[in-house]
Amino acid sequence: MIDLHSHLDLYPDGLALAQEVNRRNEFTLVVTTSPRAYIATSRVFEGLHNIKVGLGLHPEVAVAKKDELDDLVAGIEKATFIGEIGMDGSPRFRSSLSVQEPIFRAALSECGLHPGKVMSIHSRGAERRVVELLATTAHAGIPLLHWFSGALAELENAVRIGCWFSVGPVMLEGEKGRALVARIPLNRVLPETDGPFTTVKGKTLQPWDAWSVLEPLAEIWGMPVEDVGEQLRQNLRRLLRNSS
Repeated sequence: MIDLHSHLDLYPDGLALAQEVNRRNEFTLVVTTSPRAYIATSRVFEGLHNIKVGLGLHPEVAVAKKDELDDLVAGIEKATFIGEIGMDGSPRFRSSLSVQEPIFRAALSECGLHPGKVMSIHSRGAERRVVELLATTAHAGIPLLHWFSGALAELENAVRIGCWFSVGPVMLEGEKGRALVARIPLNRVLPETDGPFTTVKGKTLQPWDAWSVLEPLAEIWGMPVEDVGEQLRQNLRRLLRNSS
């Protein structure tokens, strides 16, 4: 099982859960909200070889964590995975876009100096601007758009510039999410949960629950469930081959 976007460090008793995740999942990417969180999380999960930690500065906390920007930039060279970074233009966070964008730009610029980074990117409510910035920094790395929810035209632009996409069970519950996924090349799709911030039928998704995307993807792609699983594993192998 695979989860390309999890906040495993933010679950209650995350360390105990991580032991189980490391056994059950063949690959889990834990994205962090700040460079300090990245350092702490990397230390706690050290030795759990099926769990990788991304260096991030989440746009929702851009104002509170902007003093960690230098740490973000300084850490990019040695970090294989970058995330969660990006922009959030939803009503609650729109007022901080002027702080968010320079942080995102700085991360992309530094990633451009160290090619091959897998970047897990938040774009809610700011999809057009995020894709525009990615288009002007195509050398920066491998953009993996997490839970993309923009317009079809924005999706098509993201596909055109080479973006990958992580999709979760909650995204695939809705008609819009399914319609967007139907337009994404199947060799650029990977599963995610975004747990512990996602629930299905009142139950918090665990990192192994990302694999429940298999059945809806099988319906969308018109292929057997077992073939979907193999496609996702192939996608992960290709992503990792292309990363530093």
